[in-house]
Amino acid sequence: MKAFQIFKHNKTDLRVQQVELPRPQIQQHEVLIEVKAAGVNPLDNMITRGDVRMVTPYRFPLTMGNECSGVIVEVGSAVKDFVVGDKVFTRLPTDQIGAFADYVATPAAAVAKMPEGLTFTEAASIPLTALTASQALELMGAQAGQSIFISGGSGGLGAMAIPLAKSRGLTVYTNGNSAARDRVVALGADRYLDYKTEDYLEHLPKVDYVLDSLGGAELERQMKLLKPGGHIVSLRGMPDGAFARRFGLPLWKQWLLSLVGRKLNKEAAKYQARYDFLFVQSNGRQLTEIVQLIEKQGIRPSVDRVFPFAETSQALELVARGGASGKVVISRE
Repeated sequence: MKAFQIFKHNKTDLRVQQVELPRPQIQQHEVLIEVKAAGVNPLDNMITRGDVRMVTPYRFPLTMGNECSGVIVEVGSAVKDFVVGDKVFTRLPTDQIGAFADYVATPAAAVAKMPEGLTFTEAASIPLTALTASQALELMGAQAGQSIFISGGSGGLGAMAIPLAKSRGLTVYTNGNSAARDRVVALGADRYLDYKTEDYLEHLPKVDYVLDSLGGAELERQMKLLKPGGHIVSLRGMPDGAFARRFGLPLWKQWLLSLVGRKLNKEAAKYQARYDFLFVQSNGRQLTEIVQLIEKQGIRPSVDRVFPFAETSQALELVARGGASGKVVISRE
């Protein structure tokens, strides 16, 4: 089968190489998926650059890709919930990625049946961002009547995070490029700011929660937006000790990350708030719950660009440049 791999970490060259590999053999608790489409995410480029080595050290050569949709072509002997022919989608386990390929083997526990009425391309754009939003809201303990700021809401994350937050009864503030205003407001955002001309610290009230997708200096600025007792969850900040314990990392990594994450914990404490880092994990049960919400509310994901399978490197480069209005997907159809 065809697959796209990397052979080492590289800070500047994010391209993947097409290779021929044997079709995967499945274990008794796994399913084999014929990949129809795969989502392309900033996480893919972070893996290539080596930015997440402390969390998930990978061996090379590494088949890339964290999420996909497709058709089950084989089921393990212990699998009860799926049959050959099921249309499914998944965020693959962090230690078993490989969606940029003709076929991928994955535990059935990471898989859910696709929402009715969505194409493979649309379905492939959902798992990672939807699970990120769902797991962030759970970590926050978000309650109806409270408020959240979602940074960069015009991108792929916002396309799922905004409707999921609204489904919990939250007031949702976000920002992004001006061209995406109408589309994002239609997702349910209560207020949308043009990040180039409107500073959220000047235009928004204090909020209960922040979902940060930017990191760096913006992460610390967003802490100023929190009410006392607020909670910021970051996808791009520094992992800390609490994350290391939740993620089940070895004790030496828990100790190390407790040290390196201390600055952000102290910074949040200045505002009587809490900081957490999130690295999204596979979860078929949560994904099934998200499917029910998508079908009930008629949510359609925002897909910006679709690349053919052969142009996977170009798709990764577009994501690295930023500015996409929605999700970038590669398709084998």
